[in-house]
Amino acid sequence: MIETQKEAAQDNIGESNIRYNNALMVQEIGQATASILDIDRLLKTVAGVMEKRLDFDRGMIMLVNKEKTVLRYSAGYGQNQSEEDILRSTQFHLNNPESKGIFVVAIREQQPFLIDNLGEIQNTFSQRSSEIANKLGGQSLICVPIIYEKESLGLLAVDNSKSSRPLRQSDMSLLMGVASQLAISIANAISFEQLHSSEKKYRELVENANSIILRLDKNGKIIFFNEFAQRLFGYSEQEIVGKNAARIILPPSGPNHLSFNRLSTSLQKDPERPVVSENQTETRSGEKIQIAWTYKPIFNDAGGFIEILCIGNDITELKQASQEKEELQIQLQRAQKMEAIGTLAGGVAHDLNNILSGIVSYPELLLMDLKEDSPLRKPILTIQKSGEKAAAIVQDLLTLARRGVETTEVVSLNSIVSEYLQSPEHARLELNHPNIKVEQNLDENLLNILGSPVHLSKTVMNLVSNAAEAMLEGGPIVITTENQHMDKVKNGFDEIDKGDYATLIITDTGIGILPEDMERIFEPFYTKKTMGRSGTGLGMAVVWGTVKDHRGYIDLQSKEGHGTEITLYFRVTRKVFPQEAEMVTIEDFMGEGESILVVDDLLEQRQIATEMLEKLGYSVTTMPSGEEAVKYLHNHTTDLLMLDMIMEPGIDGLETYKKILKIHPGQKSIIASGYSESARVKEEIHHCQRLF
Repeated sequence: MIETQKEAAQDNIGESNIRYNNALMVQEIGQATASILDIDRLLKTVAGVMEKRLDFDRGMIMLVNKEKTVLRYSAGYGQNQSEEDILRSTQFHLNNPESKGIFVVAIREQQPFLIDNLGEIQNTFSQRSSEIANKLGGQSLICVPIIYEKESLGLLAVDNSKSSRPLRQSDMSLLMGVASQLAISIANAISFEQLHSSEKKYRELVENANSIILRLDKNGKIIFFNEFAQRLFGYSEQEIVGKNAARIILPPSGPNHLSFNRLSTSLQKDPERPVVSENQTETRSGEKIQIAWTYKPIFNDAGGFIEILCIGNDITELKQASQEKEELQIQLQRAQKMEAIGTLAGGVAHDLNNILSGIVSYPELLLMDLKEDSPLRKPILTIQKSGEKAAAIVQDLLTLARRGVETTEVVSLNSIVSEYLQSPEHARLELNHPNIKVEQNLDENLLNILGSPVHLSKTVMNLVSNAAEAMLEGGPIVITTENQHMDKVKNGFDEIDKGDYATLIITDTGIGILPEDMERIFEPFYTKKTMGRSGTGLGMAVVWGTVKDHRGYIDLQSKEGHGTEITLYFRVTRKVFPQEAEMVTIEDFMGEGESILVVDDLLEQRQIATEMLEKLGYSVTTMPSGEEAVKYLHNHTTDLLMLDMIMEPGIDGLETYKKILKIHPGQKSIIASGYSESARVKEEIHHCQRLF
C-alpha cells in the first residue's frame, strides 16, 4: 500500500511538474512580452522560452507580411543551419485560392491542426510542399494560428523529427494559449512602436491586453489604469486614478517590498534595464493575489523622466502549483521514510518472533503439566507474562511494518470506542490520570468500515493515552465519530481523496504539538515521554501503520498550548455484520493420531511445534528443510503438511509445496510466515486459489 501511495504521489508530482513547467513558461513569456517592444527580439525570446520549457524537437514562429499575402519564417529553435536556410528562403503564398498546404489552410481558416503522421497526408501537398517537407524530415506536427481580433498575424508550429513521443490534444491546447498570448504581445509591440503617432491604437492595445497595465507619475500616483486591471482589482478608473499606487496596488511592505523612491532611482539610473518585482496584494473583495511586475521608465521628447510604466501578470496559480508540488514532495518523503522504518521494523520483528516463540510457548506447555500448588508455577507465570509483553511490542513493530493486517471484517467504530472505554487498559489510564475525563460524542447513524478490531482498538487506546499524557493539568478528552462525505480532495496532514468516510476524532486541550514536531510525530521512538515508563515510543507509529493498513487517512491539527485534534478517515462499507461464530474449546482441536509433517529450518520451532501437536494428540514428524521433506514424502504420506515460508538455505515453503504436489496431488498444507505481505506469500495464496 505504501508503494501504491508512493506511485500515486509520484504521479501527482509528475502532473504537478507539468503544470508547474507550463505555468513557468506562461510567466516567462508574459514577462518577456511586458518588457520587450521590439518584435524580432520578442519572437526570439519567446522561441527560447519554448525551447527551454516544451519537449518538442523543433519549433518556429512565422508571421504574415503587412499586405497579408505571404507567410514567412521569423524565429525558431531546433533546426540545423540547412533547415533554417530552407525555412528562411521559403514563402507560403496566402493569396492563391488553390493552395492546400497545412500552414496556408491554418492561416486562412484560422484553425489549429494536430497531425501524428505527416506521411499519411503528404498526397494532399503540392509538389513544392512535398519537397520542402521531405527536406525538413518532420514526423508529426502541431500548428496553431496566431490570431488577434479575428485577424491572422502568423503561425506557431512545433514538430518532432527525432522523438517518437505522441502528440496530445493537451499539447495543442497549451500552444493555443501561447499563441493567444503571443498574438497580444505582437499587437502590443506593433502598437508601442506607433505610440507617438497614434494614441488611439495605443489605448486599444492596452485596454485589450491580458495584463495589468498602469502608468504612474513621478510622485507614485496612478494616472492610467487599464480595463484588465479594473476587472482584476475591482476598481473603476475613476476610483483609482489619482490615488497612491504604493498603498492600493503595490503594498509598501512584505518580503519583496520595493519602495517607490528606490524604483524611481533605479529606472532613471539604467533606463534600458527593466526592473522586476513580485508581491502579494489584495483585490477590492479581499482576495489575495500574487503579481509579477515589470517597470519601465517613460521620458518626454526632451529626455526628461515623467512616468513609470508598470505591467503586471497574475501568477497566483503558479504559486499555488509550486506550493502543491512542495506539499506532495513532503508527503512522498514522509511515506518513503515510514517505508524504510517499516522495513527495518519488520525484519527485527521477524527475528524476535522466532526468539520469543520459545519464551511464550514453553511456559504454557509447562503450566499444563504443573499442579496448582507447584512452587514453579509463579516463576514460570512471570516468564510467560514477560514474554507476552515482549510479543506485544513485536506486534507493534509488525503493525508499523504494515504486515499481517487483513482489513476484511465489518467493524463499527462506535463499538470499538465503547469496548475500549470499558477495558482494563482504560481503567488503568483513569487510575494514572485521575484529572482526565473522557467524553463521547458518537454518531448513532455511523456507517461501518472494514477493519481489524484488535488494531483499531489499540489505535484508540494509543490516541487517548497520548492525549492524557499531553494534558498536564487534566481536563476533557473528547472522542467523536461521524460520517463525512468528501466531494473534493482535501489537503491536510494527508491528502484525503474524495469519497464517503467514517471518521474518528480525538480532541484534547493539552500542551499541543510544536511545529517542528508535527512532521515527525508518527515516527517510531520520536517521543517526549520517558522511555520505559510512560510508553514504548511506538504508540503513534502504530496509529500511522494501522490507519495506512486500513487504507485510511490522517489529519492533524494542533496549536502549542491549546491542544490537539487528530482525525482518522476510514472508507465506509455497505456490508453487514456476519453471524457470530460459536465458541470453541481446546477439545475441538484434539486429534486422534493423524500424522503431521512439520518443516522448519529452526530446531527450536520444530521442537515447540512437536510438543504442542503431540499434546493435542497428533503424530508428528519434522524435517529441517524443504529438500528433506520432498525426499521423505517420496516414500511416505502425511495427513497434513506444516511449512515455514522462509527457509534458508535451500528452497522455500512455496517451492517445497509445489514439488510435493507433484508427488501427492491435493496434499493438504498449512504455510506459516512472519512476512505475510511478501511477494512469495501472495504468490502462494494465488497458487492455492487456482488449485482449490
